[in-house]
Amino acid sequence: MKVIGICGLPGSGKSFIYKMAKKYNIVICNMGDIIREEALKRNMSTGDTAIQLRKEFGNNIIAKLTVEKIKNNKDKNKLFIIEGIRSLFEVDFIKENFKNFKLLSIFASPKTRFMRLKMRNREDDSDSFDEFKKRDERELSFGIANVIVCSDYLIINEYGLEEYKKNLEKFFESI
Repeated sequence: MKVIGICGLPGSGKSFIYKMAKKYNIVICNMGDIIREEALKRNMSTGDTAIQLRKEFGNNIIAKLTVEKIKNNKDKNKLFIIEGIRSLFEVDFIKENFKNFKLLSIFASPKTRFMRLKMRNREDDSDSFDEFKKRDERELSFGIANVIVCSDYLIINEYGLEEYKKNLEKFFESI
């Protein structure tokens, strides 16, 4: 079983990987989806839920739930992507469970990411730059910068969709 992790701050381009994954017959496990599901159950914001889950169950709880999903998948020959890794606690837990685990980080500048989030307009996105900065600070408090620094691969997503798509294709073809 081959597992690749994806890390990046909000708006960096992680969601586009879904489209690419279909082409390569890859299964995506989105850690943010787990948090969004739990936020609905708790009637809380996703940010507050992410913090609360970690307080209640430990820093690697989202990774534990994600690993369970992958291990329960019947098709062990597929490539799995875990999207939305936020901390080295999560990386370490995933590596304990999948020995050949590799990590890809997607980077885009704050200005670029903020513009993308305004256009995306998902429920947890904001059109206020101050709110955007607070969200980044929360993500950074989980340890996402350390994850990016320790990544096996890095793709810069600043130069438009076609350039990003080419870089992702090169990455997928290399794994």
